[in-house]
Amino acid sequence: MTLLNNKIIFYIIPFFLGLITSFSLPPYNFFFINFFTFPLLLFYLISNKNLGKLSSFSIGWMFGFGYFLTNLYWITNSLTFEESFKILIPFALILIPLFLGIFYGLASLASFFIGLKKNFSSIIIFSTLLSLSEYLRSLIFGGFPWNLIIFSLTDNLPSIQLLSFIGTYSLNLLFITLCLIPTIIFFKYSNKIKIFYLTFIFLIIIINFTFGNFIIKNYEKIEKTDLNTLIKVISPRIDIKRFLMDVNPEEILFDLIKISKPDKKKETIFIFPEGVLSNIYLKDLKKYNYLFVENFSSKHKIVLGINSYKDSKIFNSLVVIDNNTNILSKYDKNKLVPFGEFLPFENFFKKFGLKKITQGYLSFSSSDTRNLININKLNFLPLICYEIIYSGNITNNNNLDYDFILNISEDGWFGESVGPHQHFSHSIFRSIEEGKNIIRSANNGISAYINSKGQIISKIITTKKGFIELKSFKQVKKTHFSTYGNKIFFYFLIIYITLIAFLKLRENK
Repeated sequence: MTLLNNKIIFYIIPFFLGLITSFSLPPYNFFFINFFTFPLLLFYLISNKNLGKLSSFSIGWMFGFGYFLTNLYWITNSLTFEESFKILIPFALILIPLFLGIFYGLASLASFFIGLKKNFSSIIIFSTLLSLSEYLRSLIFGGFPWNLIIFSLTDNLPSIQLLSFIGTYSLNLLFITLCLIPTIIFFKYSNKIKIFYLTFIFLIIIINFTFGNFIIKNYEKIEKTDLNTLIKVISPRIDIKRFLMDVNPEEILFDLIKISKPDKKKETIFIFPEGVLSNIYLKDLKKYNYLFVENFSSKHKIVLGINSYKDSKIFNSLVVIDNNTNILSKYDKNKLVPFGEFLPFENFFKKFGLKKITQGYLSFSSSDTRNLININKLNFLPLICYEIIYSGNITNNNNLDYDFILNISEDGWFGESVGPHQHFSHSIFRSIEEGKNIIRSANNGISAYINSKGQIISKIITTKKGFIELKSFKQVKKTHFSTYGNKIFFYFLIIYITLIAFLKLRENK
């Protein structure tokens, strides 16, 4: 029994470290937690390396399991809308965090093979492997770069202004390194050396914070450019259950019109969220033409999310229409949500009566093009829902010149959880990385206007409905990251690997 208890404690310790670490993420943002949990994780890994490679893998795996279990629990909310999915809730709650935890397990396993000791090189090795595992998580099986460690700094805008130069994954690497440096207190270094390293962390944090403040203050000096049109971002908060009920689209359109308060005399762009008209396809929109003619004018352009149908394929689309419901522009979503919008291994799962979570049985199809949408001489880069979470991968062409990133979303699937806050944090990161203003219209989520430094100019929280008006904006020069993308992360990896090799050679001497 004692042996069993020891084994349970062995797994519980990293599990609880991961669980505690998750509170550094939005909406809590207790980023300082990382400066305690990561050093304890690394010290625990080093202290138990004699137990072998399986134990090393298990330490990272259990840390990841605890981390994702507590910050991705909202996934189960999307399974509560249909009776047939409720049986999957326990599996989704446990299996998804267990799977994602494998990436941290692989990082700790690789650390075992490289060899960790109670010295500074172990900090560089482990930070490199952890950040690399998070990058791989953003690629494998379509990628899920959700809740990277660096997102714990979402509320600390001066500290993340470096994003415009080096991007999310590179800053994630640097932040993990800083969080791990306090591990030095467990090593057999002199007090002078320990004080040196801890002082080094403090100075780096202060320098980065000061630099970020300098960037923000310089941005405040830039003159605003008046828009040639009014932009209204609508946050309607229409009940997510409409996907499962036969709700009359006319009722939803009446609600949208009432909230948006159109003025026929003003040149206006109205931006509605993703999928607000869930029971009809784009081709059916003409049936409700009279509502648009009566309430909007020729001075108005309407952006909305709606499903479209073509050649036996269904697309999650963003369209621009006029007051006669003529289609002026259309974008079909590129990056689909697994299980939400399409069923992986569909032919196999269909045998068990499973389908995608959203309405209908047929999976959505994806497009492979993302062109700019021009409305009233303004260029918008369209992103639907979680397409905004992919750092360095929101455009197919680095030379695209546009004014705004336009993100429409339906966040009702998250329920009243931390999910909408986590989703929203990606918008802040993309705005700084790309140096672009972001317009976000979310149903049952956070709608906002975010400037190119990540500052939230206007916001409507998840429990409210209303609209945001944009009359002017500031433009900045193209960012370093928007030009070079995630190549920068690999340059950092080369630097870190070179440093590891140098430190290892020095140790061997």
